[in-house]
Amino acid sequence: MLSEALPTLKDPRIGFVTVTGVRTSTDISQAAVFVSVLGSDREQARTLEGLQSAAGVLQAQVARELGTRRTPVLTFEYDPAIERGVRLTKLIDELAPADSSAPLEEAERDDAEPDEAER
Repeated sequence: MLSEALPTLKDPRIGFVTVTGVRTSTDISQAAVFVSVLGSDREQARTLEGLQSAAGVLQAQVARELGTRRTPVLTFEYDPAIERGVRLTKLIDELAPADSSAPLEEAERDDAEPDEAER
């Protein structure tokens, strides 16, 4: 529900945001919303500032959606997991051989065509 509400925010500080998770306290009085932000460190910081200033509006939308008396106080935290994943993918791509599909294709051919000893 939060991920659907974010694009409706009019704050120019808020860039491209993806909600990656939410952790609530046991009494549901607080909720930490983890977000991934596309952009530089400065753009990430500005987006988090914008989200935090819009927390009240978002909290009201959560209250309407849930239909409960009490809703959690929202805080926003940057989640580096996606950024870390992209960095690891780049490292793997750099370390992988340029034509990594050739051994696989050769192995598939070997499996598909039995040699003379197997016939």
